[in-house]
Amino acid sequence: MTIAVGANKAGRREVLGMAIGPSEAETFWTDFLRKLARRGVKLVVSDAHEGLKAAIAKVLNATWQRCRVHFMRNVLAHAGKQGRRVVSAFIGTAFAQENAPAAHAQWRQVADQLRPRAYKLADLMDEAEMDVLAYMDFPQTLRAKLHSTNPIERLNGEIKRRTEVVGIFPNEAAITRLICAILLEQNDEWAVQRSRYMTLETIATMGDDPLTSLPPVAAA
Repeated sequence: MTIAVGANKAGRREVLGMAIGPSEAETFWTDFLRKLARRGVKLVVSDAHEGLKAAIAKVLNATWQRCRVHFMRNVLAHAGKQGRRVVSAFIGTAFAQENAPAAHAQWRQVADQLRPRAYKLADLMDEAEMDVLAYMDFPQTLRAKLHSTNPIERLNGEIKRRTEVVGIFPNEAAITRLICAILLEQNDEWAVQRSRYMTLETIATMGDDPLTSLPPVAAA
């Protein structure tokens, strides 16, 4: 199951799409993203799916942001139990920088410092630098909401909880109906929330199109 959620031109979160299929396949992602292309996507936030990355390059004129949270889990697996806290703090200094050039410079410095004792970890940092720090090229007021798939995790959790209550579904259509009902409920809730997810002013800073949507895409 794949769900796309974004911020619409009014600054409110919105469910953009849902599909059930082989989420590792580029053909699946290509078809899914074509349905989102008309929304003016500027940034896609997701886990490191190779098929999705290839489809983004083919279908969307958009930047890909690798989920920072999931990357940290992957990279800390190479740090050992005793070193995880220190490594996390070191890498976090790159995220704390005020602009993209400073973040990239700090990232490379941290990788070089770690390389003698943890070369695999440093190699992962080298490979992921551009993708994990992609959000730094966006306005500072938006960055906290662009670097991970966390905004969609609560929704994924609710879908998992509701489907586990049912247990066994007779066919794919049955589970699709339930998931769509959950998504409609969530969409309605977001539409009437008093506070906007993003202010109109921050959306306007995106550049040439103030009606830009910014969907984090996550596979569950």
